[in-house]
Amino acid sequence: MVAAVRVHKTGGPDVLTYEDVPVAAPGPGQIKIRNHASGVNFIDTYFRSGMYPSPVGLPFVSGNEGAGEVIAVGPGVSDIKVGDRVGYVSALGAYAAERLLPADRAVKLPDKISYEQAAGMMLKGMTVQYLLRRTYKVQKGDNVLIHARHRRFEGQGRAREEKRRPPRHPLPR
Repeated sequence: MVAAVRVHKTGGPDVLTYEDVPVAAPGPGQIKIRNHASGVNFIDTYFRSGMYPSPVGLPFVSGNEGAGEVIAVGPGVSDIKVGDRVGYVSALGAYAAERLLPADRAVKLPDKISYEQAAGMMLKGMTVQYLLRRTYKVQKGDNVLIHARHRRFEGQGRAREEKRRPPRHPLPR
């Protein structure tokens, strides 16, 4: 049994429960990961609240991205081995001490990338790649505005201060 954050019914933060859950041995094509870090993303609140239906039903272990150490490998997995450091994005299950994952969802981490860095960048990196390469293929000479701030996560005082300041690089009118 390992510690996990589960959702048994949809709702506010009060529906998150901390409990022990079993994690089986990996099956064909799967790896078992000991998570060292889990990414926290706004989409996690959508699943928790029921705005997005859980792809695995209820109850579920929350969290969509993480990073950790491979502690077991299932049959048919040849490119990942026990001890490898990996990051991943997968539909739910990251808010647990250990988890099973399809091996093809794992990305080996370079030594210079920490578990915390990997867990915090996987889903965001995929979003950027999707927007810049698939939604619209950005090319040399294109102007790109990257806007990632969200007022909900900033102090109201800072948000008010920013409104009073003129923009550093005003856009042409």
